[in-house]
Amino acid sequence: MLVFWAQRLALLATPKTGSTAIETALEPLAAVVIQRPPALKHTSVRRFHRFIGPYLAAAAGGEFSVVAIMREPRDWLGSWYRYRQRDDIPDLRKSTAGISFDEFIVAHCAENPPAFAAIGSQEQFLHPKGARGVDRLFRYEDIGTFVEFLEDQLNCEIILPRLNVSPKASLDLSPRTEALLHRFAAKDFELYQTLGEK
Repeated sequence: MLVFWAQRLALLATPKTGSTAIETALEPLAAVVIQRPPALKHTSVRRFHRFIGPYLAAAAGGEFSVVAIMREPRDWLGSWYRYRQRDDIPDLRKSTAGISFDEFIVAHCAENPPAFAAIGSQEQFLHPKGARGVDRLFRYEDIGTFVEFLEDQLNCEIILPRLNVSPKASLDLSPRTEALLHRFAAKDFELYQTLGEK
């Protein structure tokens, strides 16, 4: 998470949306940088508005706008799956080695997913029901628009490095599993679709 004081802007680090590259590029310009531990780096919008936002507003004398990136839901899950294929994953219970993407998605959609498939939801991270969401949300697949927005806000050129890239893997799904995913993650797909309407 990055906070830009003069601009009254907070950038949430949605997992698997290039947050490491963004933080690397923008850290020198930010007043507050939270990179570790992951639970704080990836502070959800609900927790931001409950804990961090009020503190910042009180200290700065005004509220901060909250921006974030969202990735197409199937692609987002594919990135998690590929990320957990790495040999150096610290918790082997979260490894997807030897598991197909189809099996990963079925496990993710279970009522109680196993550790390797328990990754939550972008919709809950960014726009929880009954709570204030982010003020501006950008598509990961159109990251150029997001960079232009930040360049305007921060009045500088931004070049994002390519970091934390997941290994390649097949992301094939059977029609049945594809349909299961669209039912299970309907709110994620709905939220993502709204981004194309703006």
